[in-house]
Amino acid sequence: MPIDFAQVIASELAVRPQQVARAIELFDSDNTVPFVARYRKEVTGGLDETQLRTILER
Repeated sequence: MPIDFAQVIASELAVRPQQVARAIELFDSDNTVPFVARYRKEVTGGLDETQLRTILER
């Protein structure tokens, strides 16, 4: 069974896996943490900079 990294990170941050998956998509498109936190809150479900940085570093 493959590991769902979005699910693992989501459980660590106590957020929904969809939020993590969407943040990962934004980072894969070369968006920065400050940009995503400020201008893509509706996409990530309101993840803050600390949560986004944790996702990016994992």
